[in-house]
Amino acid sequence: QVQLVESGGGLVQAGGSLRLSCAASGRTFSGYVMGWFRQAPGKEREFVARIRWSVGTTSYADFVKGRFTISRDNAKNTVYLQMNSLKPEDTAVYYCAAASTVWGAITTKYEYDYWGQGTQVTVSS
Repeated sequence: QVQLVESGGGLVQAGGSLRLSCAASGRTFSGYVMGWFRQAPGKEREFVARIRWSVGTTSYADFVKGRFTISRDNAKNTVYLQMNSLKPEDTAVYYCAAASTVWGAITTKYEYDYWGQGTQVTVSS
């Protein structure tokens, strides 16, 4: 049974940093794409970043480029999202997701097969 468990969310002041973790279990993820999405109240779930587990190539939403970094630790089967220079508009529930498809940009929520329960990130001004 696939499980994705996020952690690391919390309350931080604007300009601060947080690192989110996503512990993946239940199968081998080397052929998967791992993504981070976020959803603010009243808004659609949106793509933040993704990484191809096998080769480590990454892609980011424009609004986080230069501030967020996605990475993975093969030994720990964990994906990270380092978030720097946080802004109040980054406030949302952040979700980890896994996609078995390897074709295309893989930046829409419809392409992902498995989801974590989410972790709240709140950035105060």
